[in-house]
Amino acid sequence: MSNRRKFIKEVAGATAGVFLTSCGFVDAAFGAVQASGARKRWEVTLGGRRVRTVDAHSHCYVPEMWDLLKQHQKELTGPLNATGRTDPLGGENQARYMNLHRIENRLAQMDERGIDVSVLSFNPPNWYWADRDLARQVCKVGNEALAKVCATHPDRLVGLGAVALQHPELAAEQLEEGVKNLGFRGALIGGSVNGEELANPKFHPFWAKAEELQALVFIHPQRFPAGDARFKGKGNLLNVIGNPLETTVALSHLILEGTLDRFPRLKILAAHAGGFLPSYSGRTDECKKNGDEECKELKKLPSEYLKQLYYDTLIFTSEGLRHLIAEVGVNQIVLGTDAPGGWGREAIDLVLETPGLSDADRRAILGETAAKLVRFGP
Repeated sequence: MSNRRKFIKEVAGATAGVFLTSCGFVDAAFGAVQASGARKRWEVTLGGRRVRTVDAHSHCYVPEMWDLLKQHQKELTGPLNATGRTDPLGGENQARYMNLHRIENRLAQMDERGIDVSVLSFNPPNWYWADRDLARQVCKVGNEALAKVCATHPDRLVGLGAVALQHPELAAEQLEEGVKNLGFRGALIGGSVNGEELANPKFHPFWAKAEELQALVFIHPQRFPAGDARFKGKGNLLNVIGNPLETTVALSHLILEGTLDRFPRLKILAAHAGGFLPSYSGRTDECKKNGDEECKELKKLPSEYLKQLYYDTLIFTSEGLRHLIAEVGVNQIVLGTDAPGGWGREAIDLVLETPGLSDADRRAILGETAAKLVRFGP
């Protein structure tokens, strides 16, 4: 098998002494490739066989979306701003999310990281505070731009659209428009909407449409606002703990409040390996096993629902990935890099180097499962 560290060594050797200043998401080897004018592509192989890799967790943005939001700066400073920032793409965020107008940079980064296909999504969905008209306009601008870019590079890019989930009926319409007319395979949504859980019955129209279309719904957290006071201090706990905790709570509600029983054919991808839930699902099962009133109506043990969801590989250690597979099954795992950020730049190496996996397991995680989820290729 080939790994990224070997590839970087070869690239760096070929471009010794040439590096670009990092913009917060570009590593030294990627800078070297750009500076040299080279476009070397790491092609992943297993047993001498080329593997098509599909990154199901990668982000982008369209500046015009945020220009529209900034025209309503007063609303952006209110409590419904999911990220707590007055400027949704100021400072750190500007560096972390790839501008779709610079897609060549993204393609070069994909080549360096060994990614053949990226599933692009808008994050954060900072329009959840917006009224119906503004939310419709913002999502339209972004979705049309994303669809155009994906159509220009159909062999490399697939889109998950933007939806205004604070208006569930509108979100259902936008999901259908995206899937049927724009070529999207689904949508990204936050882990909650203005303090309301995704299991709230008000969101049933969206879930019903997603199930009908068999569209992929990527649940991506926007922190865990209830914990803000305790996340202060060192360690970036807002991200390190807050984001996976948001996913943990969102999935728990979808399971325990019967949403997955009501819509059993949903295709849900949970960011960051599903948060903490897969590591402690046995405790949740005790609610059902002990006959607690609040769990008795579930059709099966809570942990069994985990096996019908999908999870990315952003868990960072081989032991973490091994345990996740043991809990949910290898066919529920897809590659995720969080690109263009640096958190998951070693994602492929993690899969290649985790012991106990067969080549068939690795091929499934690296691309086959995600390709089926987003209906990409044969």
